[in-house]
Amino acid sequence: MKKILLVDDHPLMRKGLALTLNAETDLEVVAQSESAEEALDAFEKTMPDLVIVDISLPGMSGLELIKHLLALKPDVAVLVVSRHDEALYAERAIRAGARGYVVKLEAGEVIVKAVRRVLAGGVYVSEEINERLLVGMATGRSSMTESPLEVLSDRELEVFELTGRGLGTRDIAERLHLSVKTVESYRARIKNKLNLNTATELMQHAVQWVESEGEG
Repeated sequence: MKKILLVDDHPLMRKGLALTLNAETDLEVVAQSESAEEALDAFEKTMPDLVIVDISLPGMSGLELIKHLLALKPDVAVLVVSRHDEALYAERAIRAGARGYVVKLEAGEVIVKAVRRVLAGGVYVSEEINERLLVGMATGRSSMTESPLEVLSDRELEVFELTGRGLGTRDIAERLHLSVKTVESYRARIKNKLNLNTATELMQHAVQWVESEGEG
């Protein structure tokens, strides 16, 4: 029986995933967490074989959580199941240490297939992303060059996304457990990297990107 920890801040999503996975005779969801901080505590108590992580979590991000989990147990399998655009986030997740990436909209059998692949020591991403990752390895550089947002660091991308979702500097600081000054520094770096001159341009650019994901 393989033990699984679910980390997602949406109760219905956790419930659905747990039902799907517990229906398999050799898989058992032993704990569920709604934040990275809760997940780290649950991880040390249960020592699961697999952790399923969402990218967007309150406080510490899913990407940061992956790094912490691997520091605690280098051989743990991590699968990202997220609503985010795979083309933008999958490579970041793999670089952080995840062994797979599945979009939440995929059917249950696809998620189960990904779980089994990752538990067996393999990597699970879509064919398109797999090809781009292989190209990146062959050329010795990052394979993703289509979006200007790929120049942002993981934390910068989080700040950018939350800006696009209408959060102000103070709200973002509280959400990410950062100081207001630190968030302002991230925003300044984002503007510089994306060649944006004003806070208004940053907001417009961020809102457009969030809307293009279909999240509104």
